[in-house]
Amino acid sequence: MFISNFISNHIRELLEFLKSTSFSKAVLIGVAISVPIIIGIVIDHLDIGLAICFGAFWCSPSDVSGNLKHKQIGIVFSTLLVILVSFIGGYLEISNYFLFPVLGVLTFCIAFISIYGFRASMVSFSGLLALVLSFSNTSETLEVYQYALWIGAGGLWYLIISTLWFYLNPKAYTEETLNEIFILTADFLDTRKKLIGEHPDRIKLQTQLIDLKIELTDLHDTFREILISYRKSSGKSNYQGKRLLIFIELVELLETAVANPVNYETMDVLFEIHPKFKIDFQKLLSEFSQQIRSFENCINYSKKIPSNKVLFDAIKSLELDISKLKNETKPEEYEQYLMLQNFLDYQKKQFEKLKKIKWLLGNPELTTDELVPADDLKRFVNTQDYNPKLILRSFSFRNTIFKHSLRLAITVMLGYGIGLYFDLQNPYWIILTIIIIMRPSYGLTKTRSKDRVIGTLIGAVIASALVIFVNNTYVYGALGVLSLTIAFSMVQKNYKASSTFVTLSVIFIYAILEPNIVKVIQFRVIDTVIGAILSFMAMRLLFPAWSFMEIGNSIKDGLKANTAFFNSLSKYFQEKGKVPLSLKVNRKEAFLQMSNLSSAFQRMAQEPKSKQNHIDSIYELVEINHSFLTALASLSSYIQNHKTTEATEEFKILSKKIEDNLYTVCSQLSTINFESKKINPNPLDFKSESDRVKLSIDNLTDDTILNTKNVHTHMEAHLIWEQMYWLFSLSEKMLKLTLRFKID
Repeated sequence: MFISNFISNHIRELLEFLKSTSFSKAVLIGVAISVPIIIGIVIDHLDIGLAICFGAFWCSPSDVSGNLKHKQIGIVFSTLLVILVSFIGGYLEISNYFLFPVLGVLTFCIAFISIYGFRASMVSFSGLLALVLSFSNTSETLEVYQYALWIGAGGLWYLIISTLWFYLNPKAYTEETLNEIFILTADFLDTRKKLIGEHPDRIKLQTQLIDLKIELTDLHDTFREILISYRKSSGKSNYQGKRLLIFIELVELLETAVANPVNYETMDVLFEIHPKFKIDFQKLLSEFSQQIRSFENCINYSKKIPSNKVLFDAIKSLELDISKLKNETKPEEYEQYLMLQNFLDYQKKQFEKLKKIKWLLGNPELTTDELVPADDLKRFVNTQDYNPKLILRSFSFRNTIFKHSLRLAITVMLGYGIGLYFDLQNPYWIILTIIIIMRPSYGLTKTRSKDRVIGTLIGAVIASALVIFVNNTYVYGALGVLSLTIAFSMVQKNYKASSTFVTLSVIFIYAILEPNIVKVIQFRVIDTVIGAILSFMAMRLLFPAWSFMEIGNSIKDGLKANTAFFNSLSKYFQEKGKVPLSLKVNRKEAFLQMSNLSSAFQRMAQEPKSKQNHIDSIYELVEINHSFLTALASLSSYIQNHKTTEATEEFKILSKKIEDNLYTVCSQLSTINFESKKINPNPLDFKSESDRVKLSIDNLTDDTILNTKNVHTHMEAHLIWEQMYWLFSLSEKMLKLTLRFKID
């Protein structure tokens, strides 16, 4: 049974991999670089075929999945850049004394393009590839300008086949991204289920939730750009409209899943008294995640959509059991009833969202009124600033990309110098390794250095064994293209495996040209190790960009986003009416900034211990910000989905207190020097109001329950005041933490 499950799981993973856009793009690159070479051999112009092949290969990194127009613009810019770089590189027949500064300046300028965002960084990478490989790929039959133009033709060739592939399968990336969102959302719900399990490790589970939330937020951002940009460029589309509505439900579903309308410690006590509720809620959450996971197979097969009956029966059963607590006379049991009823209420909202997704997956006909207005959508897309003034603003040692570009330029010059000094066979392999490995963050560079070396060694061993037993140039050519295709398809998912196949492809290609292949393998390993060591050492010693220098800004950005979300929510609760678009935009920004903050902290945690200044306090600030967003999500979900009573004067006063605390914390963060190791463990100027506010809120809740018999009013008072107290106590904790740091 175990073996059959193991085999079936791996077969399913393999089939999913073969259907993925990563694999299809890798095949596309394989075709783009193979066809020109084959045609070049047939027409006896291999030099032209190779130039077109290199052009297509160098421009392929800029083929970033997303909107077709943006993809095409990225490839066009890459093409222009590789033409320019190849033209300059071809005429760099100068002495090494002049070559080094020119190489350094060109590397810096090309790398600095990355200040314009991710797509620009891929264009930059294309230019760096062209610069490095221009040292090795000089044509004996073509003039430099001809060679550069044929390389440009290769870029346009790749643009044509990439565009054709998009039109042949325009839904591929949309469907794959949506499937990933389904699976990660199901994983998120599974993890949430474990939080109410038997003695859960909540710290570990909360960390897992944060990691999943980062992935989901990134996927949401990508998917939002695909759908919204598509509608902006092609008008209304029934298919895209349905996918957009499904996406909106998934975003709402995540917000409700992030929300925590109950206190886990209190619920632990309740579940000890009533263990049946814990089992029933876990079963309900499991069914939610299983159904969401099954949506992956329902996108184009509506008959596979699971029935609502199981969820409906489970919710009905829980409703009956919880209602029995309402009839108890003890006050504490009535409070337990309110708590469970609120928790069940959230699950009912999830059920409504699931039913809406199922309906949309059933391919219904949508009216114009059901589609989201295009003007509203624009506010949800983050637009990249391409103002030329950004170059001047970024030309500073406070800018991470500036320091990375300078660091990369110096390391590339050093690597090339070492290759020339020791008369290595292919010194450009060293600088190629450097530009592939080195990233702006220390943790990622360290990981890629290790994976690159290990992958190269594994690839060298496998290639050595194959070369001994196989001596056929056609087989080498086929294995080289196949290895390169696999390498490209795995570069995002498994960099170590990708490095293994890159090494295999390079060795097989050189085996066709170089009879002494053992020597090629030897130098490949040596050059890779040198490049990896230089990259790692440069990150430690050259203009290091340690995360503690920037973590304060990340915390402040996250706090500002949370503050804007809280203010929008408080205003909406007081004014009622239709949910304003600004509230949804602020919610999206809060989730995005929390994802960025978590990523910033993870980068810090990967750095040397000596560079992790105040990591415990910073971790606490990050956790509090996440808890703050959780409480906001709870309030937001409840207030938007229920008819609430008028905001009391006490609510307005407490909202003002929370707001004042948040602004004070923001002000404090602006003055903190995180590079200083000094802290004030007991700030004397902090006086907590937490106990007094808690007592006041308990009295307000009790008064509400005594003065009205309306259960929904009781549920509202219990949830809203509990969340408001939690928000207030979290704002106080942040204030106390920031007062501990030494203020300059």
